[in-house]
Amino acid sequence: MKSDKELKNKALELLKERGVSIKDIAELVLFLQNPYIKNLSIEECIDSVYTVLNKREVQNTIITGIEMDKLAEEGKLSQPLNDILMEDEGLYGIDEIMALSIVNVYGSIGFTNYGYIDKIKPGIIKTLDSKNSSRCHTFLDDIVGALAAAAASRIAHADPGKSAITNMN
Repeated sequence: MKSDKELKNKALELLKERGVSIKDIAELVLFLQNPYIKNLSIEECIDSVYTVLNKREVQNTIITGIEMDKLAEEGKLSQPLNDILMEDEGLYGIDEIMALSIVNVYGSIGFTNYGYIDKIKPGIIKTLDSKNSSRCHTFLDDIVGALAAAAASRIAHADPGKSAITNMN
């Protein structure tokens, strides 16, 4: 069995290989939480992303999703699955289901964060979802959104008193 460190390093390596940096994800976290937490820094967001990446289920989802994208690019999946992944068909849905395994790590706020970010597709998610290359990011764009949603949820749970939502009375 692989160690947690080996799995985390593999997940980080695959994200980097696919053009996604921790800072890219942290910028999404900042986008999600900045309206609610004053003076939230990019460094806090980066720390939160790394903490989410410590979870084995997160590492497994990243590795599985990216490997599926790569297999589709190489034409190594049977039809019609290969075409479905290459086209990122809207009704496929398995990519979102996998991403929810990451979102679940920090509670129900993760669902709303993920739904919002998946709908508006800011930052790196828009780039990954653009379909302007021969690369397949069917799983990766949702995984990145889920990582950001989970890290944002972690920040919200870490100190509920910091959230502007709780101070609206």
